[in-house]
Amino acid sequence: MSDVADLPPVPEAADKVFGGALPDAVRYAELLADTAVTRGLIGPREVPRLWERHLLNCAVLGEVVPEGVAVCDVGSGAGLPGIPLALVRPDLRITLLEPLLRRTRFLQEVTELLGLEQQVTVVRGRAEEVLGTLEPVHVVTARAVAPLERLAGWGIPLLRPYGEMLALKGESAEEELRASKAALHKLGVKETEIVQVGADSVDPPATVVRAVVGESPGGVRFAAKRARAARKGGRGGHGRRR
Repeated sequence: MSDVADLPPVPEAADKVFGGALPDAVRYAELLADTAVTRGLIGPREVPRLWERHLLNCAVLGEVVPEGVAVCDVGSGAGLPGIPLALVRPDLRITLLEPLLRRTRFLQEVTELLGLEQQVTVVRGRAEEVLGTLEPVHVVTARAVAPLERLAGWGIPLLRPYGEMLALKGESAEEELRASKAALHKLGVKETEIVQVGADSVDPPATVVRAVVGESPGGVRFAAKRARAARKGGRGGHGRRR
């Protein structure tokens, strides 16, 4: 068990990254260190590194998100990267998509406590379950959800034409991207790249795999069809238990 006393001091970089939203970022960090740990949403060992490894690492994703777009954070968990992204980018409209009830309850509490209800929507469900009900978005984000190929199968179908998936990855980014090329092509991805963000704020910089879809919805239809087949066969889901 952990509590806010285990939180390290607010790092200098946090002021630069969060700016005027820093008080809300501090409040969110406290909720992660206390409530999220108590409910089993994050491990207590993560508390001492919440700022560098989690909040700042996620917030710098805002460097590569286009202005004023709709974002869906797939498998949002305890709100990473969706909540930090909302704090640094108030111009975005963000949906936190999460299948587990105890996590969606926490996310709803966080959005209300931080006054983000007008910007952030919490949706309980899996990506394949909200196809056709969730309006297509410009950007899908994800962090530590699944290997890239599997993640793309869930996230890419949620995109509108010319939308992009931004997946926060670690050292395995290049290897995962190489292994996923064929699957990404089938999903309608036309462009991929690996981007480093937050070089002036986090060490090491955060690694983002960027996958951009084209105009043709063929890949999206393929993914939706596959998701429906998986549900009928009882094999649907993200494969994560929380």
